[in-house]
Amino acid sequence: MYIHVGGEKIVRTSEIVAIFDITIESSSKLSKSFMTGAQKRKQIEDIGEEEAKSIVVTTNKVIYSPISSSTLKKRAHHFAAL
Repeated sequence: MYIHVGGEKIVRTSEIVAIFDITIESSSKLSKSFMTGAQKRKQIEDIGEEEAKSIVVTTNKVIYSPISSSTLKKRAHHFAAL
């Protein structure tokens, strides 16, 4: 199954590791370190023209999504229940 994460981007549900609210980015040293490392490895993808509301961590990249983390989590749980 796939989840639409914003813009024209869809992600296979099996590749999603975590979905976070955008505020996690500045909430701790660990999350800052993780995001800095992903940026250095050029694994960050910013989709959509709107301001990012959530961060979707996949097996090979980190996606800034304009869709709220609660909406994305509902979509993910919907497919998990199928």
